[in-house]
Amino acid sequence: MADAVPGRRFVHLFQWGRAVPYAEVAISPDLPLRGTFSYHIPAGMPVTAGDVVLAPFGRRQLPAIVLSVTEQLTYTGETRDLLCPGEPALLPHQLALAQWLAHEYQARVAACVALMLPPAAFERFREAVRWCGAAVSEELSPADRRIAARIQRSGVAQMAALRRSFGGEVDAAVARLEGLGLAVRRMLLPPPAPVTPGAEPPSPPPPLAPAQAAAVAAIAGSMERQLGMTYLLHGVTGSGKTEVYLAAIAAAERLGRRALLLVPEIALTPQTTARVEGRFPGRVAIAHSGLTAAQRARWWHEVRAGRACVVVGARSAVFAPQPELGLIILDEEHEASYKQYDPAPRYHARAVALQLAALTGATVVLGSATPDVVSYWHAEQGAYDLLLLPDRVGPPTDDAAHSSPSLPAISVVDLAAELRAGNRTIFSRALDRALHETLRAGEQAILFLNRRGAASFVLCRDCGHVPRCTACLVPYTYHSGVERLRCHHCNRARAAPVDCPQCASPRIRYLGLGTQRVEEEVRSRFPAARVLRWDRDVARTAADHERLLGMFAGREADVLVGTQMIAKGLDLPGVTLVGVVTADIALNLPDYRAGERAFQLLTQVAGRAGRGAQPGRVIIQTYAPQHYAVQAAARHDYISLYYAEIRQRQRAGYPPFGRLARLLYSHTNAQRAEEEARRLARELAEQRRLRGLPGVEIIGPAPAAFERLKGRWRWHLILRAAQPGELLAAVELPRGWSVDIDPASFA
Repeated sequence: MADAVPGRRFVHLFQWGRAVPYAEVAISPDLPLRGTFSYHIPAGMPVTAGDVVLAPFGRRQLPAIVLSVTEQLTYTGETRDLLCPGEPALLPHQLALAQWLAHEYQARVAACVALMLPPAAFERFREAVRWCGAAVSEELSPADRRIAARIQRSGVAQMAALRRSFGGEVDAAVARLEGLGLAVRRMLLPPPAPVTPGAEPPSPPPPLAPAQAAAVAAIAGSMERQLGMTYLLHGVTGSGKTEVYLAAIAAAERLGRRALLLVPEIALTPQTTARVEGRFPGRVAIAHSGLTAAQRARWWHEVRAGRACVVVGARSAVFAPQPELGLIILDEEHEASYKQYDPAPRYHARAVALQLAALTGATVVLGSATPDVVSYWHAEQGAYDLLLLPDRVGPPTDDAAHSSPSLPAISVVDLAAELRAGNRTIFSRALDRALHETLRAGEQAILFLNRRGAASFVLCRDCGHVPRCTACLVPYTYHSGVERLRCHHCNRARAAPVDCPQCASPRIRYLGLGTQRVEEEVRSRFPAARVLRWDRDVARTAADHERLLGMFAGREADVLVGTQMIAKGLDLPGVTLVGVVTADIALNLPDYRAGERAFQLLTQVAGRAGRGAQPGRVIIQTYAPQHYAVQAAARHDYISLYYAEIRQRQRAGYPPFGRLARLLYSHTNAQRAEEEARRLARELAEQRRLRGLPGVEIIGPAPAAFERLKGRWRWHLILRAAQPGELLAAVELPRGWSVDIDPASFA
């Protein structure tokens, strides 16, 4: 509901016998304001939705974005006049998208609007005067003439600078210049320095395989007929999805439309961005976190002016002011990094892309070798069209045997059997032997270890049993010291077992392993091997990622040891062996999607092997060799993984059969955090009863998986319902609570 601006107010009902226009605006997102605000538009002031304006707010004057203009004001109090108009800051579809974001993710409109502007744009908008190009009138007084000359010389002059130079006479003089048509006063962003486009010749596209050509034809047909289709491009690793993207972008350009290409993490996909720039030189805008504020402002202006046929970037690039949008591509659409965590709004770029396409009529392509289970379900239900790339493709060659590389052979090693055989090293006998053979042949190997979001859990070294919460289908988290297992969804707890409840083995304990330990083991066992480690401890910037990739691609190392960041976006023809040191950490995260994400990781990292002339092989080490995700990955069998996941989720009411909302509270006092979480759970339960919402389930409260973070104790509760927002709309969350709709993590 709109709020009035505090301070002196005026009532405007009619002006010269006609209804008076009003503007609904969003004030700077840096202020803790949830509502929007109503202002009167003075007669003759040009204001439209999407414009930036100068608005009085208390005793201050602040930039604001106009959300709507109306003559039917619902607010019954008094309003104040806007002070200065501006130029359009948001495209019409961006304005609608911002309002959708605010509603969908329970966020402030101003924070959603800020996503679509250059960094710190609200602070950088300035009241300025632009010269209209006409000759100075002879009728001007000397003072007005001096001010006019200053504006004319610079083209655009800041009002603050004019006031410093000429004092209090500036405002009246500028008003007279506006009346004569010599100047206009507006809220403006400082213009960026011009960019000289590259002059490199484009790289020629390779011939497409039949499946690639069919996919491009379908996508191009949707754009040509403006059907606004959504396609799920399911292609095995190495099947040439990037070439499909590039050909589709070229088709969009031929049709006079522009494109967005989203990638999971821009720093980890330099090869993709290099290929896009090579195909469309001088017509690509690339957004990433390494850009300075000034560079991002320049990037925003270049895109807004229509100078880029394609924008490439991570999740926030979905908010680029790309005009005439015809194509939106999400590469590796299953990736959790498309989810924004902090600050709010906590959006998912895939959901935003689909809404953006609905507003613009653009065609959407969701590409992955391991599609999100929910995305594949939508394809099964007919909401998306499925495009398949079932085979790998390779560079043109005279050797027919290697013209189409095959998927790598995957073998699974039972670590419990290795223990029984007396092998207590971190490398199984099969992986140790394969490393020897690979290094002797002068080929490269990748050793992968998943550590992201790793929580403590206990695992039986003999049978692979992991204790799980029967209500939430997630592993219990182990708490050392108190020797307790706790479910960080519903808060059920039990004593940590001394013996395995399944096979009675005493070898049931916490599992943990780090990349540094793996690196040390490789150096110890293979002293002649050149070893490179790639994780967040050694690669903190985009330049670090570029350097490590360049070293390994340039054959300056024989073995690459890394975490999830090496599992995607890398095309390394020299790699013939991939070893997954332990799959169990991925399999046992406290998350209902652990099986799906383990399969995705295993499949993606396995896909790094055998992309060159030599065939590849993959060895997966695990204490759970019969786990459905491991077995599906070993067979390159996405479909069996999908149906196993769908059956479990339907029983438990997890997406796509329901939606989740996570409410997280943090406080420096542990008792206060728990008390507030329990208080809100009671209030939500009462509101559920009063509003008659029996389909809404309240899970918890419970400590978060990372119970204490940055000195603050964290508790959360989870809502499970078709539309959790129905219940959230009934409560006012106090300070300290955050809301995450469709959470991608419960850490």
